[in-house]
Amino acid sequence: MNVDMLTRMVAQNAALRRRQTLQPVGGKGDKIFPPTYPGEGRNAPPRHVYERRRLNGKDVWCVLVDSVQSQANRLEESLLQAIRDDMPIPHVVVDFSEADLDGITEITSLEAPHRVYDAIFRDSLLNDEPFMSSDEGKRLTKAKAEDASALLGISPTALLFGAWHSTGEGGGLGAKFARCLISEIVGVDVPVDELVDRRTGEIEIQTSGRRPGSRIDPLGVLGKVEVYKGESGWSTIEAGAGKKAKKVRPSVINHGNIKPSIQPLGVTCEYIEHSFVLSFAALRRLRFGGEHKNAAGRNLLAALGLVALAEQDVRGYALRSRCDLACEGRAPLEVVHPDGATEAVTVDRVTARELYHEAFEAAREAGFALSVEPLRLTPQDKLVEIVRRSQELALRGEGGEEEAPGEEK
Repeated sequence: MNVDMLTRMVAQNAALRRRQTLQPVGGKGDKIFPPTYPGEGRNAPPRHVYERRRLNGKDVWCVLVDSVQSQANRLEESLLQAIRDDMPIPHVVVDFSEADLDGITEITSLEAPHRVYDAIFRDSLLNDEPFMSSDEGKRLTKAKAEDASALLGISPTALLFGAWHSTGEGGGLGAKFARCLISEIVGVDVPVDELVDRRTGEIEIQTSGRRPGSRIDPLGVLGKVEVYKGESGWSTIEAGAGKKAKKVRPSVINHGNIKPSIQPLGVTCEYIEHSFVLSFAALRRLRFGGEHKNAAGRNLLAALGLVALAEQDVRGYALRSRCDLACEGRAPLEVVHPDGATEAVTVDRVTARELYHEAFEAAREAGFALSVEPLRLTPQDKLVEIVRRSQELALRGEGGEEEAPGEEK
């Protein structure tokens, strides 16, 4: 494939897709652990996410193994590694190296939850000026699908994976861009238990799998031992724990045995499927100022999507603890034509990178200001201070519970 072929594909076809079958690295039928989410109700145990899907004329139970948001994050991680391999992908960096914060040196627009519109960038400076008040920031604020040139030059991944300037003008009615790339991993045909709530009659779905848990303390600390925890730490004497000391169980300070327990977690399934769709129709909604620039900008984004997929293929599918997957054969990419017909195409990592380099240079020739160096910001003092105070609280064990997150990536 070359840029000319890519141009025709983006201009004429519906999408590029792949449906890749996966299996646990331990072999077919091995148990995997999908992500867990809070259960409904007070003190409800964690749970996986299930839904019925219509496949081959049958309704089968499926489990979410990696969400669209999580996959977007992983693809961005893959692109960040490509950047470190000298791929010229425009992005924004906040440099924390002078802030002397533990474990934080820089944050990029490929890592921030809201991408280039994240509060991390809003609360940073470009040449001693608040970023969103700078010329570049104002261009990002005004960006829209009818003229997305600013994002293409500063943070094209925001166009590819979607972004929303939720703290922008009009109480969150600012710039908003839908995803052009959708990637998701689902476990298909999962054994489940259907539990009926005796009070409401509602049916709750949970896995038929079980995860046992227990801990034997090698020191043999018993639960009846009196322990006090306060501002000075813990002690077996109330006065030794300092102010606000209160009596707690040894397990609160991570000593003692943990009684055996069994939770409905972990699944087996017939197979796992990774679906990837790069929508050319969505790309064609983006405009950059004339037909020539439109084609060049869309090509650049399409090539970037192919790089993301190819880089993820190389990285593999080690998603989380006990959820390490491998391909069951290599599925081809398919071009989806307007009439629904499909045509197989081959794009490996080398080809994807070559396509992107060609598309990058073509976009420059079309008039886009694309830099090979990131746009570097410095954090405002108040941003550094809120992070520093949070780290101090965390070290003292006073972090508290996390608040409900905003819109996911």
